[in-house]
Amino acid sequence: MSQNEPLRVTALRAVITDFLAARYKDKLEAVKEDANDPDAADLKRETLRQRFIPSIWLGNAASRIKGIQLVTHVLKATHPSPKIYGATSLYVRPETLTEQNVVGSHLLNTDFRDDVTGDAAVLDVYDLLTRKYQGLTILELARSNDPDLSAALCDDPELAASWMRSFAKIEDPRCSRPTSHTLAKQLYWQTGDDVQANESYHLLSPLYASSLAHRVYETLQDDRFSEAAKAARDARKANTFSERPVHEYPQMAVQQLGGTKPQNISQLNSERRGNNCLLASLPPVWRSTDLKPLLNTDSMFHRYSRRPEVRQAVKALLAFLKTDPTRNVATRSKRAAWVNLLIDEFLQFTAELRSLEPGWSQTPQCKLTESECRWLDDDGVKATDAELDRAPPTDIPERISAAFANWLNAQLRPPLPMGDPEFLEWRNTMMEEIKAQEREGMYVE
Repeated sequence: MSQNEPLRVTALRAVITDFLAARYKDKLEAVKEDANDPDAADLKRETLRQRFIPSIWLGNAASRIKGIQLVTHVLKATHPSPKIYGATSLYVRPETLTEQNVVGSHLLNTDFRDDVTGDAAVLDVYDLLTRKYQGLTILELARSNDPDLSAALCDDPELAASWMRSFAKIEDPRCSRPTSHTLAKQLYWQTGDDVQANESYHLLSPLYASSLAHRVYETLQDDRFSEAAKAARDARKANTFSERPVHEYPQMAVQQLGGTKPQNISQLNSERRGNNCLLASLPPVWRSTDLKPLLNTDSMFHRYSRRPEVRQAVKALLAFLKTDPTRNVATRSKRAAWVNLLIDEFLQFTAELRSLEPGWSQTPQCKLTESECRWLDDDGVKATDAELDRAPPTDIPERISAAFANWLNAQLRPPLPMGDPEFLEWRNTMMEEIKAQEREGMYVE
Protein backbone atom coordinates (compact mmCIF):
# COMPACT_ATOMS: atom_id res chain seq x y z
CA MET A 1 0.00 0.00 0.00
CA SER A 2 1.29 3.50 -0.84
CA GLN A 3 2.73 5.55 2.01
CA ASN A 4 1.57 8.77 0.37
CA GLU A 5 -1.59 10.71 1.08
CA PRO A 6 -2.94 11.51 -2.42
CA LEU A 7 -4.80 14.65 -1.34
CA ARG A 8 -1.73 16.00 0.44
CA VAL A 9 0.50 15.22 -2.56
CA THR A 10 -1.93 17.05 -4.84
CA ALA A 11 -2.04 20.06 -2.51
CA LEU A 12 1.76 20.25 -2.28
CA ARG A 13 2.06 19.95 -6.04
CA ALA A 14 -0.43 22.82 -6.37
CA VAL A 15 1.74 25.00 -4.10
CA ILE A 16 4.68 24.38 -6.42
CA THR A 17 2.80 24.80 -9.71
CA ASP A 18 1.03 27.96 -8.50
CA PHE A 19 4.39 29.46 -7.58
CA LEU A 20 5.88 28.61 -10.98
CA ALA A 21 2.80 29.90 -12.79
CA ALA A 22 3.10 33.25 -11.04
CA ARG A 23 6.81 33.47 -11.84
CA TYR A 24 6.15 32.53 -15.47
CA LYS A 25 3.43 35.17 -15.77
CA ASP A 26 5.73 37.89 -14.41
CA LYS A 27 8.51 36.94 -16.84
CA LEU A 28 6.06 36.67 -19.72
CA GLU A 29 4.83 40.23 -19.23
CA ALA A 30 8.39 41.47 -19.79
CA VAL A 31 8.58 39.95 -23.27
CA LYS A 32 8.14 42.70 -25.87
CA GLU A 33 7.12 42.39 -29.49
CA ASP A 34 9.86 43.14 -32.05
CA ALA A 35 8.52 44.74 -35.24
CA ASN A 36 11.66 43.77 -37.16
CA ASP A 37 11.46 40.14 -36.04
CA PRO A 38 7.87 39.03 -35.31
CA ASP A 39 8.99 35.49 -34.48
CA ALA A 40 11.48 36.62 -31.80
CA ALA A 41 8.81 37.22 -29.17
CA ASP A 42 7.21 33.83 -29.82
CA LEU A 43 10.59 32.16 -29.47
CA LYS A 44 11.20 33.91 -26.15
CA ARG A 45 7.80 32.86 -24.88
CA GLU A 46 8.40 29.25 -25.82
CA THR A 47 11.82 29.33 -24.17
CA LEU A 48 10.23 30.72 -21.02
CA ARG A 49 7.52 28.07 -21.08
CA GLN A 50 10.15 25.35 -21.28
CA ARG A 51 12.07 26.86 -18.36
CA PHE A 52 9.01 26.81 -16.10
CA ILE A 53 7.99 23.23 -16.70
CA PRO A 54 8.08 21.93 -13.08
CA SER A 55 10.51 19.08 -13.66
CA ILE A 56 12.93 21.34 -15.56
CA TRP A 57 12.71 24.29 -13.17
CA LEU A 58 13.02 22.15 -10.04
CA GLY A 59 16.03 20.27 -11.41
CA ASN A 60 17.68 23.56 -12.28
CA ALA A 61 16.79 24.96 -8.85
CA ALA A 62 18.38 21.98 -7.09
CA SER A 63 21.64 22.65 -8.92
CA ARG A 64 21.51 26.43 -8.34
CA ILE A 65 20.75 26.22 -4.62
CA LYS A 66 24.47 25.97 -3.84
CA GLY A 67 24.72 29.65 -4.84
CA ILE A 68 22.91 30.82 -1.72
CA GLN A 69 23.17 30.07 2.00
CA LEU A 70 20.74 30.26 4.88
CA VAL A 71 22.20 32.59 7.51
CA THR A 72 21.40 34.53 10.65
CA HIS A 73 24.60 36.62 10.60
CA VAL A 74 25.58 38.22 7.28
CA LEU A 75 29.17 39.12 6.48
CA LYS A 76 28.36 41.20 3.39
CA ALA A 77 26.38 43.68 5.49
CA THR A 78 29.73 44.90 6.82
CA HIS A 79 31.27 45.26 3.39
CA PRO A 80 29.58 44.44 0.04
CA SER A 81 32.76 43.72 -1.90
CA PRO A 82 32.68 40.49 -3.97
CA LYS A 83 36.13 39.73 -2.50
CA ILE A 84 34.45 38.95 0.80
CA TYR A 85 32.65 35.92 -0.64
CA GLY A 86 35.52 33.73 0.52
CA ALA A 87 34.74 34.54 4.15
CA THR A 88 31.99 32.96 6.23
CA SER A 89 28.48 34.08 7.04
CA LEU A 90 26.95 32.06 9.87
CA TYR A 91 23.71 30.27 10.59
CA VAL A 92 23.26 30.05 14.35
CA ARG A 93 19.81 29.31 15.76
CA PRO A 94 19.12 31.88 18.51
CA GLU A 95 17.87 29.27 21.00
CA THR A 96 21.32 27.66 20.98
CA LEU A 97 23.07 30.86 22.06
CA THR A 98 24.18 31.55 25.62
CA GLU A 99 21.98 33.88 27.65
CA GLN A 100 23.49 37.35 28.04
CA ASN A 101 22.59 40.40 30.09
CA VAL A 102 22.46 42.54 26.93
CA VAL A 103 20.13 42.65 23.95
CA GLY A 104 21.20 40.09 21.37
CA SER A 105 20.08 37.37 18.99
CA HIS A 106 19.58 34.96 21.89
CA LEU A 107 16.40 36.87 22.80
CA LEU A 108 14.75 35.79 19.55
CA ASN A 109 14.64 32.19 20.77
CA THR A 110 12.70 30.11 18.21
CA ASP A 111 10.68 33.04 16.83
CA PHE A 112 12.94 34.52 14.15
CA ARG A 113 13.28 34.98 10.40
CA ASP A 114 15.94 33.11 8.46
CA ASP A 115 17.97 35.21 6.06
CA VAL A 116 19.65 34.23 2.80
CA THR A 117 22.84 35.56 1.27
CA GLY A 118 24.78 34.77 -1.87
CA ASP A 119 23.84 34.99 -5.54
CA ALA A 120 20.79 37.26 -5.82
CA ALA A 121 19.76 35.44 -9.01
CA VAL A 122 19.05 32.32 -6.92
CA LEU A 123 16.68 33.98 -4.48
CA ASP A 124 13.72 32.72 -6.49
CA VAL A 125 14.59 29.22 -5.27
CA TYR A 126 14.47 30.39 -1.67
CA ASP A 127 11.14 32.06 -2.42
CA LEU A 128 9.72 28.62 -3.30
CA LEU A 129 11.27 27.00 -0.23
CA THR A 130 9.53 29.50 2.06
CA ARG A 131 6.05 28.67 0.69
CA LYS A 132 3.95 27.00 3.36
CA TYR A 133 1.54 24.10 3.46
CA GLN A 134 -0.30 23.29 6.68
CA GLY A 135 2.03 25.56 8.64
CA LEU A 136 5.27 24.04 7.35
CA THR A 137 7.54 25.46 4.66
CA ILE A 138 8.74 23.48 1.67
CA LEU A 139 12.22 23.73 3.17
CA GLU A 140 11.08 22.22 6.48
CA LEU A 141 9.39 19.39 4.62
CA ALA A 142 12.53 18.81 2.57
CA ARG A 143 14.63 18.68 5.74
CA SER A 144 12.33 15.99 7.19
CA ASN A 145 12.42 14.01 3.91
CA ASP A 146 8.63 14.22 3.69
CA PRO A 147 7.34 11.43 1.40
CA ASP A 148 4.40 13.48 0.12
CA LEU A 149 6.70 16.35 -0.89
CA SER A 150 8.88 13.79 -2.66
CA ALA A 151 5.90 12.56 -4.66
CA ALA A 152 4.83 16.15 -5.42
CA LEU A 153 8.27 17.07 -6.72
CA CYS A 154 8.84 14.19 -9.10
CA ASP A 155 7.57 10.71 -10.00
CA ASP A 156 11.12 9.39 -9.70
CA PRO A 157 11.69 8.81 -5.94
CA GLU A 158 15.49 8.85 -6.24
CA LEU A 159 15.54 12.09 -8.21
CA ALA A 160 13.04 13.71 -5.83
CA ALA A 161 15.14 12.61 -2.83
CA SER A 162 18.21 14.10 -4.47
CA TRP A 163 16.43 17.42 -4.97
CA MET A 164 15.23 17.49 -1.37
CA ARG A 165 18.77 16.83 -0.10
CA SER A 166 20.02 19.71 -2.24
CA PHE A 167 17.34 22.05 -0.91
CA ALA A 168 18.04 21.03 2.69
CA LYS A 169 21.74 21.87 2.28
CA ILE A 170 20.92 25.57 2.08
CA GLU A 171 21.50 25.66 5.85
CA ASP A 172 24.92 24.01 5.67
CA PRO A 173 28.01 26.22 6.07
CA ARG A 174 29.98 26.84 2.89
CA CYS A 175 33.26 25.80 4.49
CA SER A 176 34.27 23.40 7.25
CA ARG A 177 36.09 26.08 9.24
CA PRO A 178 34.69 29.60 9.68
CA THR A 179 36.97 32.27 8.23
CA SER A 180 36.89 36.04 8.36
CA HIS A 181 38.25 38.69 6.01
CA THR A 182 40.08 42.00 6.32
CA LEU A 183 37.04 43.80 4.95
CA ALA A 184 34.87 42.25 7.67
CA LYS A 185 36.52 44.64 10.15
CA GLN A 186 36.23 42.14 12.99
CA LEU A 187 38.51 43.85 15.45
CA TYR A 188 39.58 42.15 18.67
CA TRP A 189 40.58 44.02 21.83
CA GLN A 190 42.93 42.31 24.24
CA THR A 191 41.40 42.00 27.70
CA GLY A 192 43.57 39.27 29.24
CA ASP A 193 47.26 38.66 29.83
CA ASP A 194 47.66 35.52 27.72
CA VAL A 195 47.96 36.75 24.13
CA GLN A 196 47.53 33.20 22.79
CA ALA A 197 44.25 32.47 24.56
CA ASN A 198 40.96 33.18 22.77
CA GLU A 199 39.30 34.24 26.01
CA SER A 200 41.84 37.05 26.34
CA TYR A 201 40.14 39.00 23.55
CA HIS A 202 36.86 40.83 23.16
CA LEU A 203 35.33 41.17 19.69
CA LEU A 204 34.59 44.84 19.02
CA SER A 205 32.85 44.37 15.68
CA PRO A 206 30.75 41.17 15.63
CA LEU A 207 29.08 39.78 12.54
CA TYR A 208 25.94 41.64 11.46
CA ALA A 209 23.00 39.90 13.16
CA SER A 210 20.54 40.04 10.27
CA SER A 211 17.69 38.14 11.96
CA LEU A 212 17.90 40.43 15.00
CA ALA A 213 18.13 43.55 12.82
CA HIS A 214 15.00 42.47 10.97
CA ARG A 215 13.09 42.00 14.23
CA VAL A 216 14.15 45.49 15.30
CA TYR A 217 13.03 46.87 11.92
CA GLU A 218 9.63 45.17 12.12
CA THR A 219 9.12 46.44 15.66
CA LEU A 220 10.00 50.00 14.70
CA GLN A 221 7.74 49.89 11.65
CA ASP A 222 4.85 48.69 13.80
CA ASP A 223 5.49 51.29 16.52
CA ARG A 224 5.77 54.12 14.01
CA PHE A 225 3.35 53.36 11.18
CA SER A 226 0.80 50.71 12.17
CA GLU A 227 -2.84 51.69 12.51
CA ALA A 228 -2.80 50.69 16.17
CA ALA A 229 0.20 52.95 16.83
CA LYS A 230 -1.46 55.84 15.00
CA ALA A 231 -4.61 55.35 17.07
CA ALA A 232 -2.54 55.40 20.27
CA ARG A 233 -0.86 58.67 19.26
CA ASP A 234 -4.24 60.18 18.39
CA ALA A 235 -5.51 59.13 21.81
CA ARG A 236 -2.52 60.79 23.47
CA LYS A 237 -3.15 64.03 21.59
CA ALA A 238 -6.82 63.92 22.57
CA ASN A 239 -5.84 63.09 26.16
CA THR A 240 -7.93 59.89 26.08
CA PHE A 241 -7.12 56.36 27.20
CA SER A 242 -5.40 53.83 24.95
CA GLU A 243 -4.38 50.30 25.90
CA ARG A 244 -1.41 50.48 23.59
CA PRO A 245 1.55 52.55 24.79
CA VAL A 246 3.17 55.08 22.46
CA HIS A 247 6.80 54.32 21.62
CA GLU A 248 9.05 57.10 20.32
CA TYR A 249 12.52 56.72 18.81
CA PRO A 250 14.16 60.17 18.79
CA GLN A 251 17.30 60.86 16.80
CA MET A 252 17.12 57.53 14.99
CA ALA A 253 19.42 57.15 11.98
CA VAL A 254 18.99 54.86 8.98
CA GLN A 255 21.98 53.18 7.38
CA GLN A 256 21.51 52.08 3.77
CA LEU A 257 23.00 48.66 3.01
CA GLY A 258 23.52 47.59 -0.57
CA GLY A 259 22.80 50.90 -2.26
CA THR A 260 20.46 50.46 -5.23
CA LYS A 261 20.76 46.66 -5.02
CA PRO A 262 19.93 45.68 -1.43
CA GLN A 263 19.29 42.09 -2.60
CA ASN A 264 23.04 41.71 -3.11
CA ILE A 265 23.46 41.81 0.68
CA SER A 266 20.70 39.39 1.70
CA GLN A 267 17.03 38.54 1.29
CA LEU A 268 15.88 40.25 4.49
CA ASN A 269 17.92 43.33 3.61
CA SER A 270 16.04 43.41 0.30
CA GLU A 271 12.72 43.20 2.15
CA ARG A 272 13.80 46.20 4.21
CA ARG A 273 14.79 48.01 0.98
CA GLY A 274 18.27 48.25 2.46
CA ASN A 275 17.14 50.22 5.51
CA ASN A 276 19.04 49.40 8.68
CA CYS A 277 17.70 51.31 11.68
CA LEU A 278 20.24 52.65 14.16
CA LEU A 279 18.91 53.73 17.54
CA ALA A 280 20.51 56.80 19.09
CA SER A 281 23.65 55.85 20.97
CA LEU A 282 24.51 59.18 22.52
CA PRO A 283 25.40 60.41 25.98
CA PRO A 284 22.53 62.26 27.67
CA VAL A 285 22.32 65.98 27.08
CA TRP A 286 23.62 67.63 30.21
CA ARG A 287 20.95 69.87 31.62
CA SER A 288 22.50 72.42 33.93
CA THR A 289 20.51 73.69 36.85
CA ASP A 290 20.54 77.13 35.25
CA LEU A 291 19.03 75.97 31.95
CA LYS A 292 16.02 78.21 31.64
CA PRO A 293 13.67 79.26 28.85
CA LEU A 294 14.63 82.29 26.81
CA LEU A 295 12.26 84.83 28.30
CA ASN A 296 12.27 88.63 28.10
CA THR A 297 14.79 88.68 25.23
CA ASP A 298 14.11 89.30 21.58
CA SER A 299 16.79 86.95 20.19
CA MET A 300 18.25 83.59 21.15
CA PHE A 301 21.63 84.80 19.86
CA HIS A 302 22.13 87.02 22.92
CA ARG A 303 22.53 83.96 25.16
CA TYR A 304 24.26 81.94 22.45
CA SER A 305 26.93 84.64 22.09
CA ARG A 306 27.78 84.37 25.79
CA ARG A 307 28.83 80.71 25.58
CA PRO A 308 32.61 80.51 26.21
CA GLU A 309 33.22 78.26 23.20
CA VAL A 310 31.34 80.69 20.94
CA ARG A 311 33.27 83.72 22.19
CA GLN A 312 36.59 81.92 21.66
CA ALA A 313 35.66 80.72 18.18
CA VAL A 314 34.47 84.17 17.05
CA LYS A 315 37.62 85.76 18.45
CA ALA A 316 39.87 83.24 16.67
CA LEU A 317 37.97 83.57 13.36
CA LEU A 318 38.11 87.36 13.50
CA ALA A 319 41.83 87.36 14.29
CA PHE A 320 42.51 85.00 11.41
CA LEU A 321 40.48 86.98 8.86
CA LYS A 322 42.02 90.28 9.95
CA THR A 323 45.40 89.01 8.76
CA ASP A 324 43.97 89.09 5.22
CA PRO A 325 45.17 85.54 4.48
CA THR A 326 45.89 84.38 0.96
CA ARG A 327 42.79 83.11 -0.81
CA ASN A 328 43.58 79.43 -1.24
CA VAL A 329 42.42 76.00 -0.11
CA ALA A 330 44.29 76.19 3.19
CA THR A 331 42.62 79.49 4.06
CA ARG A 332 39.17 78.19 3.18
CA SER A 333 39.77 75.07 5.28
CA LYS A 334 40.81 77.06 8.34
CA ARG A 335 37.87 79.43 8.00
CA ALA A 336 35.47 76.50 7.53
CA ALA A 337 36.81 74.84 10.67
CA TRP A 338 35.94 77.86 12.83
CA VAL A 339 32.53 78.30 11.20
CA ASN A 340 31.73 74.61 11.64
CA LEU A 341 32.65 74.87 15.30
CA LEU A 342 30.22 77.77 15.69
CA ILE A 343 27.50 75.78 13.93
CA ASP A 344 28.11 72.76 16.16
CA GLU A 345 27.84 74.97 19.23
CA PHE A 346 24.65 76.53 17.89
CA LEU A 347 23.01 73.16 17.29
CA GLN A 348 24.09 71.95 20.74
CA PHE A 349 22.73 75.16 22.29
CA THR A 350 19.36 74.75 20.59
CA ALA A 351 19.26 71.03 21.43
CA GLU A 352 19.57 71.90 25.12
CA LEU A 353 16.68 74.35 24.90
CA ARG A 354 14.58 71.77 23.04
CA SER A 355 14.83 69.53 26.10
CA LEU A 356 12.77 72.00 28.17
CA GLU A 357 9.12 71.34 28.91
CA PRO A 358 7.09 72.26 25.77
CA GLY A 359 5.00 75.43 25.81
CA TRP A 360 7.42 77.90 27.37
CA SER A 361 7.58 79.93 24.15
CA GLN A 362 3.82 80.54 24.28
CA THR A 363 3.95 82.53 27.51
CA PRO A 364 3.66 86.35 27.49
CA GLN A 365 7.22 86.62 28.81
CA CYS A 366 8.66 85.10 25.61
CA LYS A 367 9.64 87.83 23.14
CA LEU A 368 11.40 85.67 20.54
CA THR A 369 10.51 85.76 16.86
CA GLU A 370 8.07 83.19 15.49
CA SER A 371 10.82 81.28 13.70
CA GLU A 372 12.95 81.05 16.87
CA CYS A 373 9.94 79.90 18.91
CA ARG A 374 9.17 77.18 16.38
CA TRP A 375 12.80 76.12 16.22
CA LEU A 376 13.32 75.91 19.98
CA ASP A 377 9.83 74.85 21.16
CA ASP A 378 8.25 73.03 18.25
CA ASP A 379 5.85 70.93 20.32
CA GLY A 380 4.67 73.93 22.28
CA VAL A 381 3.98 75.96 19.12
CA LYS A 382 2.24 72.97 17.49
CA ALA A 383 -0.22 72.88 20.38
CA THR A 384 -1.04 76.53 19.77
CA ASP A 385 -1.35 75.86 16.02
CA ALA A 386 -3.89 73.15 16.75
CA GLU A 387 -5.91 75.44 19.02
CA LEU A 388 -5.94 78.26 16.47
CA ASP A 389 -6.32 75.90 13.50
CA ARG A 390 -3.43 77.53 11.67
CA ALA A 391 -0.96 75.96 9.28
CA PRO A 392 2.71 76.16 10.28
CA PRO A 393 5.27 77.65 7.86
CA THR A 394 7.57 75.27 6.05
CA ASP A 395 10.69 77.46 5.85
CA ILE A 396 11.80 77.56 9.49
CA PRO A 397 15.24 75.97 8.79
CA GLU A 398 15.85 78.59 6.10
CA ARG A 399 14.90 81.41 8.47
CA ILE A 400 17.13 80.08 11.23
CA SER A 401 20.04 79.68 8.81
CA ALA A 402 19.59 83.27 7.64
CA ALA A 403 19.43 84.50 11.24
CA PHE A 404 22.67 82.69 12.05
CA ALA A 405 24.35 84.20 8.96
CA ASN A 406 23.23 87.72 9.95
CA TRP A 407 24.48 87.16 13.50
CA LEU A 408 27.91 85.96 12.33
CA ASN A 409 28.30 88.88 9.91
CA ALA A 410 27.48 91.24 12.78
CA GLN A 411 30.19 89.64 14.95
CA LEU A 412 32.82 90.26 12.28
CA ARG A 413 31.65 93.73 11.20
CA PRO A 414 33.42 96.02 11.96
CA PRO A 415 36.30 95.91 11.25
CA LEU A 416 35.72 93.43 8.40
CA PRO A 417 33.44 94.42 5.49
CA MET A 418 31.00 91.52 5.73
CA GLY A 419 28.33 91.54 3.00
CA ASP A 420 26.04 89.36 0.89
CA PRO A 421 28.69 86.83 -0.26
CA GLU A 422 29.64 86.07 3.33
CA PHE A 423 25.97 85.95 4.36
CA LEU A 424 25.23 83.37 1.65
CA GLU A 425 28.25 81.28 2.64
CA TRP A 426 27.28 81.11 6.34
CA ARG A 427 23.61 80.53 5.54
CA ASN A 428 24.27 77.73 3.06
CA THR A 429 26.73 76.01 5.39
CA MET A 430 24.19 76.07 8.21
CA MET A 431 21.42 74.77 5.91
CA GLU A 432 23.60 71.86 4.78
CA GLU A 433 24.21 70.85 8.40
CA ILE A 434 20.52 71.12 9.31
CA LYS A 435 19.54 69.00 6.30
CA ALA A 436 22.16 66.41 7.24
CA GLN A 437 20.72 66.17 10.74
CA GLU A 438 17.17 66.03 9.37
CA ARG A 439 18.21 62.98 7.34
CA GLU A 440 19.45 61.41 10.55
CA GLY A 441 16.18 62.14 12.31
CA MET A 442 17.47 64.92 14.54
CA TYR A 443 14.74 67.43 13.73
CA VAL A 444 11.88 65.28 12.45
CA GLU A 445 9.45 63.10 14.34
